[in-house]
Amino acid sequence: MSMNKNQVPQPTESELEILQLLWQNGKSTVRQINDFLNSKREVGYTTTLKLMQIMLEKKLVSRNDSQRTHIYTAAVSERSTQKRLLEKFLDATFRGSSTKLVMQALGNHETTQKELDEIKELIKKIENKQK
Repeated sequence: MSMNKNQVPQPTESELEILQLLWQNGKSTVRQINDFLNSKREVGYTTTLKLMQIMLEKKLVSRNDSQRTHIYTAAVSERSTQKRLLEKFLDATFRGSSTKLVMQALGNHETTQKELDEIKELIKKIENKQK
């Protein structure tokens, strides 16, 4: 059974941090995720375990429990999650205007020539699709 985007729960900030670790590192145990989190700040193992159990219930992660040590995998894609979060942020913060978002981001950020070239390339691709 597939879920539409409205059925997929919104990850909290802590859950998103765990998802990013799973997207970056692939399949991981609770201990591995907890060790990654502890490299930034102190997080108790039981806190990480509880969060990942909640994420399993929300279907944000899947778990292979065929062995003694359970292995977790992201059950949602990075791209679709980024898209949903960006749409929500865009609507809430910039009244849905991607132009305002881009202008704000470019105005508040030292943009490198490489980044500007990538932005120009993206604009060309979008323009070519609209022709």
